[in-house]
Amino acid sequence: MKISTKGRYGLRALIDLAQYSEIEPVSINSIATRQGISERYLEQLMTLLKKAGIIKSIRGAAGGYVLAKEMADVSVGDVLRALEGSLEPVECAAFSGGDSCEAAGACVTKYVWQRINESINRTVDEISLKQLVEESKSVQNTTSSAQMKCKN
Repeated sequence: MKISTKGRYGLRALIDLAQYSEIEPVSINSIATRQGISERYLEQLMTLLKKAGIIKSIRGAAGGYVLAKEMADVSVGDVLRALEGSLEPVECAAFSGGDSCEAAGACVTKYVWQRINESINRTVDEISLKQLVEESKSVQNTTSSAQMKCKN
């Protein structure tokens, strides 16, 4: 499984949004500037996240985007599925219950794909946006402290 720029940039943008929208709605322009992501591309990602109910838009002069849920209630899995679609490592009839695979009855590899799929989903569903925001703040504090020490 390989996560595309949609998933990687979308997750970065959402962490940024979560950090800065606690006070007021965040504009696409400000996220794009801080994260180095094209505004046009970011608009596409925000549309997908909005459709998934992860964020909502606020209209008006002081408008922008805010989270539609609490940070703790949004998992990395929610974000990646909204942006990437299924996280299954391979397309396998065993996952969908379909009978389009002639070897499904005797296929042993489906157990490998199923275990990988379960592991991926469990991992991304256990990590919340709140944890990532806290980690981001910790990294920023560590970086700031290190830079201050270098200046002295």
